[in-house]
Amino acid sequence: MKVKHEIKSQLAKLLATEDLIVEHKVVETAVFNVHTRVLTLPKWDRASNNVYDALVAHEVGHALYTPDREWYKEMQIPPSFVNIVEDVRIEKLMKRRYAGLAKCFYNGYNELNDDDFFDIDGQDLTDFNLADRVNLYFKVGAWNDISFSTTEIPIVDLIRNAETFDDTLEASQKLYEYCKEKLEQQKEEIETEEDNGDEVDLNSNASNSEEEGEEGEEEYQTKSQDMEGGEGESQPQPQSQGGLKNEPEVETASSLEEALKDLTNTQNNLENIYFELPKLNLKKIIIDNEVIHNNLSASWIEQEKENKKRLEDRNFKYRDIYEEVDSKFVEFKRSAQKEVNYLVKEFECKKAASSYARATTARTGVLDCSKLHTYKYNEDLFKKVTTLAEGKNHGLVFVLDWSGSMNDVMLDTLKQLYNLLWFCKKVNIPFEVYAFTNEHPPVGDTFHRLAYEKKEGLALVPECFSMMNLFTSKTRNKELEVQMKSIFRLACLFGHQVYTQYHMPIGMNLSGTPLNEALISLHQILPQFKNENNVEKVQCVILTDGESAPLQYSKEFERDWENQPFMGSKYISDRCILRNRKTGHTYSCEGLGNWADTTDLLLQDLRQTFLTINFIGIRVLANRDAGQFVRQYAGYEGDAYEKIMGRWKKEKSFTIKNSGYHSYFGLSATALANEDEFEVQQDATKAQIKRAFVKSLRTKKMNKKILGEFIELVV
Repeated sequence: MKVKHEIKSQLAKLLATEDLIVEHKVVETAVFNVHTRVLTLPKWDRASNNVYDALVAHEVGHALYTPDREWYKEMQIPPSFVNIVEDVRIEKLMKRRYAGLAKCFYNGYNELNDDDFFDIDGQDLTDFNLADRVNLYFKVGAWNDISFSTTEIPIVDLIRNAETFDDTLEASQKLYEYCKEKLEQQKEEIETEEDNGDEVDLNSNASNSEEEGEEGEEEYQTKSQDMEGGEGESQPQPQSQGGLKNEPEVETASSLEEALKDLTNTQNNLENIYFELPKLNLKKIIIDNEVIHNNLSASWIEQEKENKKRLEDRNFKYRDIYEEVDSKFVEFKRSAQKEVNYLVKEFECKKAASSYARATTARTGVLDCSKLHTYKYNEDLFKKVTTLAEGKNHGLVFVLDWSGSMNDVMLDTLKQLYNLLWFCKKVNIPFEVYAFTNEHPPVGDTFHRLAYEKKEGLALVPECFSMMNLFTSKTRNKELEVQMKSIFRLACLFGHQVYTQYHMPIGMNLSGTPLNEALISLHQILPQFKNENNVEKVQCVILTDGESAPLQYSKEFERDWENQPFMGSKYISDRCILRNRKTGHTYSCEGLGNWADTTDLLLQDLRQTFLTINFIGIRVLANRDAGQFVRQYAGYEGDAYEKIMGRWKKEKSFTIKNSGYHSYFGLSATALANEDEFEVQQDATKAQIKRAFVKSLRTKKMNKKILGEFIELVV
């Protein structure tokens, strides 16, 4: 059965119960960096689940209990000796902390022993030195007969009872000195026999148990040092003499390490690429509300002056270039009050119902005189009091798509947004409205400075990305109306749904679709909004009509013509894994079929980062795009697809629950407009009156249903 690497990552983090980053990469040995708290695990593709779990638990033990200490500068002990003693200690502590790991280690080492990972099959274990027998005893001693002499037992007990890393060093020192002494005795015996002219079998079992190549020792030494997070001083390599090394070695440890390398398919595996989201400086990406509207006001005034001068030069009668558009805004505001009042009514009713549902009733201890006559058959004679649960403070953050594809639907989308803003004002819900863009301010402006420090492995947020703060509840009502009228003028320019005689102010043109970058910025925007407004329950509403531009991450490249590495970028691929250090979650990009999948992945990360925030998507759809959009979440056929499309054909709207959003509303672009009032000509026939009336009712019914679902989420 194929091992799920990211599941094993979660296992490691659960075992560690701390800020631990786990990476699975194509490496030969596990490495833990105590400074960055990154545990790099090989992709043991050929390992069973039992072996994988044991290896993961073992490495987590080092991460938890092996300190960042340059012990090799204090004591002259080969790293292999310290490592096998430390293995005993950390596995003991892990089993003490998690009782279930005893079985995990037992099953894992059982399989390793059966597969002869220690290279002991057919060998006489009594010929091994004490370090090797200790290593075998504490790992696979349950399946092998391993004995110790009376002089060795105290050292074994010292290793068994080690509780601290100092205990480990003390036991390692004793173990090393004993093995060193035994090796010296063997060398003296060989020299004595050589002096006596006796032939010596240098390939005897005794000498073989003490031999190991220099390369093997060096590799294991490197692993041990990496595990401890330090770059220790290089240890002198032992020299051969008379068929024996000058230094004792742990042959079984080297055999295990070499065998574990075979569990990793280093040739066929592609390297996992881990990336994280940058922490953005909001001052460098948010265009302040006051800045935006001061610039707009200045532009409107300047255009009005130019218009007046142009008319005067031609002796034309003065005409207000904003009159028609502004009258459209006033008309819309008047007509929208019914929808706004409906929202307010629904909100207050559902909020009251929610409050009463959480109400508690208790006896007061005061007699209810009206019940005294029932004392013979009723024990409940006391007055009761009902306590209503306090409601939570609400807040809304809107994110508006300011991309070129919104050109034809911006006005209708804005109308829906205005309904929600007027609703928020009436029920005193704080709100912020941001529009994501690559257009404002103009390229070359001094505002365009990188909002974070570029580092390899960080998602790329371009310098041109901005979040325009179009509206805020902090603005007074009168000023807010002026701002809404100003943005309404912009919306009328897009798509030319209303005839205009003015032009687009600088920096307010529609741009690309940096939706993914906007989601990244929410990691800083949402906590700031909650703190500033002291709200408990926040709804984040994202209004868009399309998919985000693809996301990239920073990557260093070596270029022949430069001395320093070049910080370039690469697109997110299915080899990438998004990592959140705050929550400890990772999200694999494997199987991402389109750009929308990346957006859903970022939304999943947001939802697990901010557990109390609802993320609501509103997707504006043309009729021709609805089917393809639904297939992303419901497949190409089946009951789910037919059900959603059936509602779309009937109501021109639907709700999707299995996307990255908590709820994803699909709305028809043609049905968004709130202008289907019951209006007919004076000479209209009965049939025309009926059709107009039905159309009006259908539109109002659709809007109320959608808005009702929205209020359910808010409450």
